[in-house]
Amino acid sequence: MTAPRVLALDLSITATGVCLPDGTTHTIATQQKTGDARLKEIERAITEATFDVDFAAIEDLPTHAKSAGVTGMVHGVARLVLLRYGIPYAVVTPATLKAYATGKGNADKTAMAIAALKRTGREFADDNQCDAWWLRAAALDWYGHAEFTMPQAQRDRLSKVTWPELAEVAS
Repeated sequence: MTAPRVLALDLSITATGVCLPDGTTHTIATQQKTGDARLKEIERAITEATFDVDFAAIEDLPTHAKSAGVTGMVHGVARLVLLRYGIPYAVVTPATLKAYATGKGNADKTAMAIAALKRTGREFADDNQCDAWWLRAAALDWYGHAEFTMPQAQRDRLSKVTWPELAEVAS
């Protein structure tokens, strides 16, 4: 079975990190002066990114911010796009993603970037791209297609995520 084509999203109203199935990353940057119209920009960009995707991984809101207004709206837009195109997705809490990447659930953005650099030599334009890249790596690892080796204790953290069945993901 081939690896699922994973789209990973670190959602934000100002700078959404995107990791495409081939591992390339970019940021969907919006301007505050455009107000809620930024949601349409994000929707368009995510829609374009869904081409030839089997599965998406989204970084969840932090537990203390579950009802955060603006970021919650971005999550709604992203999930609506994925639902529209029938793309199953998993929502990964920031603490789980950080623990997978670094071994510490409270790691900061620098630790995430250092972990990527040490494991693969990858550097990113911003922390949003780095988080999206780690989301893709976690999803591929969960589905048995890891691109690099991670300590088992860190891999075990992925069991906290509700992942769709592989039959729903792989074609």
